[in-house]
Amino acid sequence: MSVTVLLLTDCDGDVEDMPELSDGDDEYDGDEEQWQCLDEDEEEDSQPVKCLFCDRLLTSVVATMQHCTADHQVNFVDLIRKHNLDDYGYIKMINFVRSKNCDASYLTGLPDAPLPWESEDFLRPALQDDPLLQTDPEELCSREVSSQSSGAESDNAVLRRAQAAEERAHHSEEALARAMDDLHKLKLLAQGLVLNADTSKSGKLGTVAELRDDEDEAYFSSYGHYGIHEEMLKDKVRTESYRDFMYRNPEVFKDKVVLDVGCGTGILSMFAARAGAKKVIAVDQSEIIYQAMDIVRSNQLEDKITLIKGRIEDINLPVEKVDIIISEWMGYFLLFESMLDSVLHARDLYLADDGSVYPDLCNISLAAVGDTQKHKDRIAFWDDVYGFNMACMKKAVVPEAVVEVLNADTLISEPTVIQTLDCNKVCLSELEFSSDFCLKITKNTDCTAIVGYFDIFFDKGCSNKVMFSTGPQATKTHWKQTVFLLERPVSVQAGEELKGKITVRKNKKDPRSLLVTFDLRDRKQTYSLQ
Repeated sequence: MSVTVLLLTDCDGDVEDMPELSDGDDEYDGDEEQWQCLDEDEEEDSQPVKCLFCDRLLTSVVATMQHCTADHQVNFVDLIRKHNLDDYGYIKMINFVRSKNCDASYLTGLPDAPLPWESEDFLRPALQDDPLLQTDPEELCSREVSSQSSGAESDNAVLRRAQAAEERAHHSEEALARAMDDLHKLKLLAQGLVLNADTSKSGKLGTVAELRDDEDEAYFSSYGHYGIHEEMLKDKVRTESYRDFMYRNPEVFKDKVVLDVGCGTGILSMFAARAGAKKVIAVDQSEIIYQAMDIVRSNQLEDKITLIKGRIEDINLPVEKVDIIISEWMGYFLLFESMLDSVLHARDLYLADDGSVYPDLCNISLAAVGDTQKHKDRIAFWDDVYGFNMACMKKAVVPEAVVEVLNADTLISEPTVIQTLDCNKVCLSELEFSSDFCLKITKNTDCTAIVGYFDIFFDKGCSNKVMFSTGPQATKTHWKQTVFLLERPVSVQAGEELKGKITVRKNKKDPRSLLVTFDLRDRKQTYSLQ
């Protein structure tokens, strides 16, 4: 079955509500006889239907609904009304239950929102030719009302449903016309952006909190796939540092309320629970949170860990304050992805006065690099490409910072710290900064690049302090190092101090990316991390 979902937007880009498929206002008294008055024509065309919660095959949709109500205590009319499900919501719910094999108690115990089947992925049938997907949820509700009132559908009920269907069709036509108009406006807006024209969006984009869901969708989608989480979990430096911090400092977590921002698979939340936390609230906007729910249940920690899907900027926590905020927010060159913005938002809104964010201290360091062979391979290469001068390509190649594992033998200076962040005190505005630096050269050679990396500390209130480094002389991590190649190498001497200035700022068009500018020997170059 192919289902097309149309998202309708108004001229401000906000998603409009689709026309209601049913009012859902009728009351329900739980009587099992509700199913007895479903169309008798269905019995003639009936085909076996597999139960959603067990292996039993039923003779029809009606029999399946009766079976689910009687044997599993799940009434689908109640669920449709409780969650105000339209056709698409009903389809997603059926496919979610089949694909996740969740039990009946899980389904009936769901809160009003958010729903675990909100992803468009659940529009794909989990069971081909599933008769339950061919059932109109509104008809289920309306027939229930009819069964309670008369035991059979009256001609007036049929007429009312026909009129309601005609009205929905009319609303849908109007909504489609609005969508086509919005699509035209979106095309004009895109053209304006390409041509660097002014758009109707007021203000300048500076923080991730200002991003709309559609603008941030690609970021969270990238964390919905298991591969990136596998890479992070297999990074032993990263994961074992968090584990050691929590397990070696149980006094920090004993009986505390902990918030995990960007929980992913829930590994940090489970560490915190095992370290003695009284309650852990884990928040993530990406689809991986549904796997995290299964993981938490599989480890019998659902009584301690509550998982919430959504951006921390958009949701409300079930508690007023938390004692600890943990997060693995660090990106390349520490600040890429701007996830620290979200941690600071959570800190300012939810952290108790005597609470703490972990990790609490971070350093960003620079060092000079002398690797003439790599410079030839990546930069000088363009001077002669099979006999052709392509030197103009350097203007495109040089500004892209390179994330790679640097050979420590290519370092030609002592490192220097250019910025220290205390996550319990730093302000959002301080995440954009300028800093003078001085690199003490250790070799007579050419400086071909500047490398940047960061160090992380779990320090506040810890009897057993833990830290790790992402530098080229430390054990490799998935962050690697960030290399800023110079267009033209700089000649340096051992003992010399190579002085410069670095400016780090967000890209206003994409606040999750970074722009890094170096002033070095009267040369200025801006690099992008995106």
